[in-house]
Amino acid sequence: MSKRVAIAGFLHETNTFAPSPARYENFEQGGGYLPMSRGAEILQRCGGVNLGISGFVDYAEKAGWELVPLLWTGAIPSAHVERDAYERIAGEIADLLRAAGKIDGLLLDLHGAMVAEHLDDGEGELLKRLRAIVGPHIPISASLDLHGNVTRDMVDAADVLVAFRTYPHVDMAETGVRAAEQLDRLMTRGKPFAKAFRQLPFLIPIPWQCTMIEPAKSLYAEIDRVEGGAVSSASILTGFPAADFEDCRPSVLAYAETKDEADAAADALERAFLDRESRFAGKAYAPLEAVTEAQRIAASASKPVIIADTQDNPGAGGDSNTTGMLRALLEKGVERAAIGVIVDPASAARAHEAGEGAEIELALGGQSNVPGDAPLQATCRVERLSDGRFKATGPYYGGADMNLGPAACLSIDGVRIVVSTFKAQMADREMYRFVGIDPEDQAILVNKSSVHFRADFEPIAEAILVATAPGPMALDAADLPFTRLKPGIRLSPNGPAFQRTGAARRAG
Repeated sequence: MSKRVAIAGFLHETNTFAPSPARYENFEQGGGYLPMSRGAEILQRCGGVNLGISGFVDYAEKAGWELVPLLWTGAIPSAHVERDAYERIAGEIADLLRAAGKIDGLLLDLHGAMVAEHLDDGEGELLKRLRAIVGPHIPISASLDLHGNVTRDMVDAADVLVAFRTYPHVDMAETGVRAAEQLDRLMTRGKPFAKAFRQLPFLIPIPWQCTMIEPAKSLYAEIDRVEGGAVSSASILTGFPAADFEDCRPSVLAYAETKDEADAAADALERAFLDRESRFAGKAYAPLEAVTEAQRIAASASKPVIIADTQDNPGAGGDSNTTGMLRALLEKGVERAAIGVIVDPASAARAHEAGEGAEIELALGGQSNVPGDAPLQATCRVERLSDGRFKATGPYYGGADMNLGPAACLSIDGVRIVVSTFKAQMADREMYRFVGIDPEDQAILVNKSSVHFRADFEPIAEAILVATAPGPMALDAADLPFTRLKPGIRLSPNGPAFQRTGAARRAG
């Protein structure tokens, strides 16, 4: 008999120190995600896209399930989800689930690091509300981002949580398939798995969580060592280190036939994680230092040198509009350079009013009031205009239809700038091409991203540098003004421990 499975999604990664909140209209628009979708719209829009919900649908078709699509929405990372937005979306998902009738299982596409204005644990609260609706015996499976800050409420309310294994996240749809497979096992067996949950005692800077490099590369390989046989699922989450609440930290999860087997798997992953603590480190450059080093490498390179503007990463809560790296490019007189994306609706509108070929005076970017940042006063040439719509072709966005709103390529001397109306992380080469910039022809590219850009840009990169221009996503969590983190958590690998004395301070 065909299984009847409800599916829904509500995704947000919350940087509680970021300048701009997530409003309801941000979820409607979607950023780099799909726009808010209901019912059959979900099935129509998610095909071939690298998202957990897409994996749900692919698995369901092969398994012959009857799907009951409820609501799916996601907004690009930012500060807290506004109370109104959270309650409207969570309330609608709950209402649709109540109206869905009898189901055999529930699949949820979540992030795992959502903080609302009125709730520290957005996913834990949502899962508890949905569990109250379906009762204790209907299995709930959820896919999570590996940056999830997993809480005890999340683990208790869901039967299984399944996290991404790649950063850049090229396996989002694959993770959806794995979450659906776990739900299938739960529905077939008719009883829950035993669970094990461990939390790690240190925070990890975002760029050094990349699974394409060590130590995360070999750490994630450890999952294959413990998963299989009695262990149905295991996950490692490196966490999102910019959320000011007690459960901000990495974690591991294991689900097995018995509690002893689940504990053994979780303990093995925890040991592997702790053994690598000191290796989560890397070189970061100040803006002028980064550009100087990029110029040195580019002088004899055949491919672009790429600089990650990590502290204004819109994938971690930045507004993607700081000007520190642009100023450094101009100060060093770089030619054949491009930077993107600077989100500045007013400047994009001015460019469209002026038309291609015009020269305009702008106060570009710098609207987020980040200390050390300001708008750049400059004369810019309008090289190319766009409506902001294009299809991403790289492995991260995975074929998504993008809409950055009215956009332009502006140039100042030898530097070309992608300016847009809406925010999305620079993680796809089409985000340069849609305004006429060929990324392969540039000597230096500055991407407002920390890691996701690597999936599409590493094949064309001579070298990749990480720069720390002023921005809202501090590379080192010790630079963030935590007040509510769990005391004793190390703010970086082998770094200072947080003490709850009104502000973080160095241990000893």
